[in-house]
Amino acid sequence: MAALAATDQATPEAFAAIFRALEADSLSQIGPMQTRLVVIPLQDDAGTVTGGFWGCTNFQWLHIQMLFVPAPQRRQGLGAALIGAAEAEARARHCRGAHVDAFSFQAVEFYERCGYARFGLLPDFPPGYSQHYLFKRL
Repeated sequence: MAALAATDQATPEAFAAIFRALEADSLSQIGPMQTRLVVIPLQDDAGTVTGGFWGCTNFQWLHIQMLFVPAPQRRQGLGAALIGAAEAEARARHCRGAHVDAFSFQAVEFYERCGYARFGLLPDFPPGYSQHYLFKRL
């Protein structure tokens, strides 16, 4: 066996090999991953993407990966509308729920207002803050 050494220069082939091995080992328990993107871009009048929603569905759950509303458009219901549209798509895909993680200085209270409940906390990540984990049944 080769010596263990950490690197930040991995190849796509290394990722693919590790992923294939993990998926093959898990396949009999949970079935194949069938990840599908859910993307709802916000665009300005020139068509430039200025924010929006980015996530995916997998194993009958919606994973919210990014949600951004530009400052001038906040507090007008646009964030809730993005969440609502993404959740509607997740329901159409027969998802059971949605999950998200957010830093304490971000939108934790926003997600709670949208019906999400906290289920985990990673303190001091990043230093001086916390990462919150939230979910919602659909």
